[in-house]
Amino acid sequence: MLLKRTVLLVASSLAIASAALAAPATVRAPSATPPEFPTILYGAAYYHEYMPTDRLDKDVAMIKAAGFNVVRLGESTWSLWEPENGRFEYAWMDRVIDAMGKAGIKVIMGTPTYSLPAWMARQHPEILARKSNGVRNNYGMRQNMNTDAPAYRFYAERLIRRIVARYKDNPAVIGWQVDNETSSYGASNDDVFVGFQRYLEKKFDTPENLSKAWFLNYWGQDLHSWADLPTADGAQSTGYKLEWSRWSQMRVTDFLSWQSALVREHASPRQFVTHDFAGAMHSDVNEGAVAAALDVAGVNIYHWSPQEQYDGAQQTLQADFTRALKRGNFLVIETNAQTTDWSSSFQYPPYDGQFREDVYTHLSNGANMVEYWHWASIHANQETYWKGVLSHDLEPNRAYAEMSRTGHELQKIGPRLANLKLRSDVAILWSRDSLNALNDMPFAKDSQWGGGGSKADYGSLVRQLHRSLYDLNVSADFVFPEAQDFSAYKVLIVPSLYVADDALLARINDYIRKGGRVLMTFKSGFTNENTAVRWTMAPGPLREALGFHYQEFSNLAQPLKLKDDPYKTGGENTVRHWAEFLQLDTAKALAYYDHPFFGRWPAITSNQYGAGKVVYEGTYLSDKLQTEVVRSVLQEAGLTGPDQQLPAKVRARSGVNSFGRAVHYYFNYSGEEVSFDYRHRGGTNLLTSGRVGSNDKVTLAPWDLAIVEESAK
Repeated sequence: MLLKRTVLLVASSLAIASAALAAPATVRAPSATPPEFPTILYGAAYYHEYMPTDRLDKDVAMIKAAGFNVVRLGESTWSLWEPENGRFEYAWMDRVIDAMGKAGIKVIMGTPTYSLPAWMARQHPEILARKSNGVRNNYGMRQNMNTDAPAYRFYAERLIRRIVARYKDNPAVIGWQVDNETSSYGASNDDVFVGFQRYLEKKFDTPENLSKAWFLNYWGQDLHSWADLPTADGAQSTGYKLEWSRWSQMRVTDFLSWQSALVREHASPRQFVTHDFAGAMHSDVNEGAVAAALDVAGVNIYHWSPQEQYDGAQQTLQADFTRALKRGNFLVIETNAQTTDWSSSFQYPPYDGQFREDVYTHLSNGANMVEYWHWASIHANQETYWKGVLSHDLEPNRAYAEMSRTGHELQKIGPRLANLKLRSDVAILWSRDSLNALNDMPFAKDSQWGGGGSKADYGSLVRQLHRSLYDLNVSADFVFPEAQDFSAYKVLIVPSLYVADDALLARINDYIRKGGRVLMTFKSGFTNENTAVRWTMAPGPLREALGFHYQEFSNLAQPLKLKDDPYKTGGENTVRHWAEFLQLDTAKALAYYDHPFFGRWPAITSNQYGAGKVVYEGTYLSDKLQTEVVRSVLQEAGLTGPDQQLPAKVRARSGVNSFGRAVHYYFNYSGEEVSFDYRHRGGTNLLTSGRVGSNDKVTLAPWDLAIVEESAK
């Protein structure tokens, strides 16, 4: 009876979704490439509904005086839009939008679907997500719902249609944000499971095919009827767990695509549709698939490196990933204003200059908008200490003063910075399947049995490799396993590609053979697309290109040194966590372990394959050692120059603006004054209007920057 009822629920949910997605022929499709903007959008999320007193006019005047030109509204308070089932209120928001519009401030509206009103949870408790451990969420926290629940979809659709229709013709409203930081929320409700079963039936056709792909004869768990498919709660199968993660991603994609179609059906063609990903590289969100339903990708980039540790690296990592989603510019929908945290234990306000430098860091990475979360600090509840532009006293302060300086700069030079196009010769191949599979089968756990975290994982390796490029002032794109051609790049970096089908490995081999250069790390090519370890000699289909084979591997109980310090890294001439016992075929050893047992095997190899070359790391390198290996690969590819000779704390980013001019950003991420020689075509420092000639010395104050726009050729 339960299964029959669940099937009906799923059918109802799919009917709702299908009705929304079957938009009229006149509804435009999502933009294939992000729209361009006449200038930089700069502002904050604004919640007049959170204010302890009515101060709308004062806030609007302060927002305008700061040089802000955009706010985000409406995404957080479903209970005000619909205080009771079927009773809708708009006047509270009409007043805010009208005030912003009269002040010349643009508005991005959010669909308020990520936090349920109390009446809905009471009337429809089945909407609350049930976790894989069988525990159903309680009401109180946001993002606690099963987004597939038919009742939830019904109410969300009804409200979205009404809100979008109301503001589609308002000239102040320039775009729509669908939902907020969406994920799968770990939902494992009956309808979610039935949907998963239907997905497996379509993919594998028969339970016997699935059993073979997942090796379910282990422990005698073969399936011969789809009715016997167990739930995800106690799954031990690596194939099951990987496929469940894919299903979770598909659910998020379906939900946000459904919302995007609903908005686009009613919105004006001049209004864009976006979503704010909660940072980048999630295990249960396929950002690329979601972005296909958006006009422009948005992301919430918070950095956790305060004060002395502030260096722009985390912002750049997330920006590079987000820029890859639609191969173009993106929006920073939320970023640090003052301090962040859900408690008062991590209150580290930025130093003078860091507020301003952070904005330009985002712009140098291709952002067309920077919005703070949020305008005013909240006086109670969960995010009391996640502070806004204004502190709890709601008066102008140090942050407001520096942001105002930045806002007035952008009023002058924003058009010269908008729509910056970055060109990268290096790409990082990022695999969500490998992330999930290595989270399931980690290579560096803290403890052998039970709980505990990981000392290193796929994510830490990706961050390390990107950080090496960042420290070397080399721009990087991200590419994904679906890519059919990597030839646009001179260097392809492949971190631990643990899960890959033969076709992807063949494309990598072909890229190398035709002249590409690859830097690849351990555990690549280890399992197939169902996360089953290949039953051929490792590294399987990569063997000829890599020029070695191996049969053994080992965890490293202690860090090891490399013999003779081959990359001259001194105290950081160490590797850790993992070692593959590489046996050379055609490859050459670049480094050996300095150890009586492990020393017979190379740690790093190089192999010429066709017209290209691949460097392989069979172990996890120290940060400095990784940077030097990356540097050597870049040098051989001819990708080093003056920007790789800049002072240690200076970071450079370059692109081409809407006027066809090259623009060069230089950041001093330190508390000391630094100087360097400018080595590009002469131009103008947009921040000072001063002339900068080729080979002129540029001096940056602590936590300061220069932006040089080259003169016309």
